Amino acid sequence: MNDRNTAEVVAETYYDSVDADRFYETVWGGEDIHIGLYEAGMSIFEASRKTVETMASMLGGINAESRVLDLGSGYGGSARFLAKQFGCRVTCLNLSDVQNTRNKQLCEEQGLGDAVRVEHGSFESIPFEQDSYDVIWSQDAFLHSGRRKKVLLEISRVLKKGGELIFTDPMQADDCPPDVLQPVYGRLNLESLASFAFYRQNLEALGFHELDSHSLTSQLRNHYFEVGEQLKRRAPEFVNTISGKYIDDMLSGLQNWVKAADAGHLAWGILHFRKPE
Repeated sequence: MNDRNTAEVVAETYYDSVDADRFYETVWGGEDIHIGLYEAGMSIFEASRKTVETMASMLGGINAESRVLDLGSGYGGSARFLAKQFGCRVTCLNLSDVQNTRNKQLCEEQGLGDAVRVEHGSFESIPFEQDSYDVIWSQDAFLHSGRRKKVLLEISRVLKKGGELIFTDPMQADDCPPDVLQPVYGRLNLESLASFAFYRQNLEALGFHELDSHSLTSQLRNHYFEVGEQLKRRAPEFVNTISGKYIDDMLSGLQNWVKAADAGHLAWGILHFRKPE
């Protein structure tokens, strides 16, 4: 515990809170609490699942023999989708005990208790052996690490040679001016965000080859705006389940993300790499 960075500890405490659990389950996306890919008329839930489907379609050669590691897995919607779609075995690694408990319950309810394994842990110190996984998957989680280079080193260690890494992450634009994102950083105790350039440079330094990444920054803006609008509309129904302070703070935080996106200071997309043979 002493070796963990402050942002990671704050994230664990935050996601274990009753307010956060109720908000993410009921408003953000249900089983898929990640940024969505929106098409006309789509709900948050539908757009969030569309991201999972799109990422899964980019993977090559995944099958029933594949072992997948989902880093920062939340409620495990992606893991269950992959297990159902491909018959593969998926390990979920996540810091939140509250999310992990719900993940396990959903897996049992959907008959996937043997296919999806849920572990408490940090992606800064992945508790698995070298060359253990064929695919490493993550959605909007690495921003919570203050040591992202260490995360990438750990990924390289546990991913098999020739294995695929596919992930999304809220990032700053490659040309983002200094000190303009403090309103975004503050709520989750972040000191920085990564960027497309950061991930490309550091993964290439580890020998990874970029496959078919996509910049989809407008979808980040779409998602934070839509979540904020739905939270405002539905706030009265949460009067006895989510604290007013949490709702006010969340609405303010979401607006900060929307403003930063509108100013061109943020980035988001799907990054897809292969580890060398």
